[in-house]
Amino acid sequence: MKVAIVILNWNGQKLLERFLPSVVEYSSNEAEIYVADNASTDGSVSFVKNNFPSIKIIKNKENGGYAKGYNEALKRVEADVFCLLNSDVEVSKNWLAPIIDTFKTEENTAIIQPKILDYSNRDYFEYAGAAGGFIDKFGYPYCRGRIFNTIEKDNGQYNDTTSIFWASGACLFIKKKVFNTLNGLDEAFFAHMEEIDLCWRAKNLGYKVKYVGNSTIYHVGGATLSNTNPKKTFLNFRNSLFAVTKNAKGNVFFLITARLILDGIAGIKFLLELKFKHFFAIIKAHISFYWYLGYLLKQRKTLNQTVKYYQKTSIVLDYFVNRKTFYKSL
Repeated sequence: MKVAIVILNWNGQKLLERFLPSVVEYSSNEAEIYVADNASTDGSVSFVKNNFPSIKIIKNKENGGYAKGYNEALKRVEADVFCLLNSDVEVSKNWLAPIIDTFKTEENTAIIQPKILDYSNRDYFEYAGAAGGFIDKFGYPYCRGRIFNTIEKDNGQYNDTTSIFWASGACLFIKKKVFNTLNGLDEAFFAHMEEIDLCWRAKNLGYKVKYVGNSTIYHVGGATLSNTNPKKTFLNFRNSLFAVTKNAKGNVFFLITARLILDGIAGIKFLLELKFKHFFAIIKAHISFYWYLGYLLKQRKTLNQTVKYYQKTSIVLDYFVNRKTFYKSL
């Protein structure tokens, strides 16, 4: 099984200096390594050429974000399995073997993520993916090991291999034939939650998404956009609405109406906390959603909506009202 690790980069030379060594040390015998550059201007390409001659470089013509960047780059990669790996990730010894074994033994498994721990606080899970992702009925994401801003300590409680709903874009393995069948990532998302949309579309076609807990990586998180950045708030709220509209089984108009109300409550919370930029980011997210609504409904007509996509009706209610802050308490 031929594996290609593809690291998307945009002006991230310092991150490449810090994290490429572990990827090369622990992966080069089992995978080809690529850096897909989104038209950087900081010397990233020269740095890779001069210091890591074994790494293949793909030059994209523009910074099209995560979705377009990977779509363009992966057209030029020959492999059975793609690994979409963030540039702020440290990998560990033998991290690839359990994932490759899972793909080899489970034909219908199309997407896999490893255990994702916090690079700076290595005994704890990392926000972006933790031990595998799920969403509630209204499209709000949560993870084993992370619900909203509550992060669990890694005590071995998620050292299993199990089915999940979505795999983190920080480190997402996907079979090439499935990626092509799905027509890649939806470029309308630009960045954030496009991996949820990708996994959702795969599951609606009958494929499995798995978490493999005996493979571990360490993720910095927020290297491109931190959680305090209003642009991230905008993308998260908007793109979540995108994914629900395209992929949710059932009465999507009811779901969207309910979701818009819940987003409004979140906006009020930001106002009360004097986070005015985040409040306006939600308003902008809704305006952008309406702008794309025709596109999303057209997409919905071409896609399958076959699976029950949620375990919990409202993670918001469980977390903020019922005070269930850990996955196993849900």
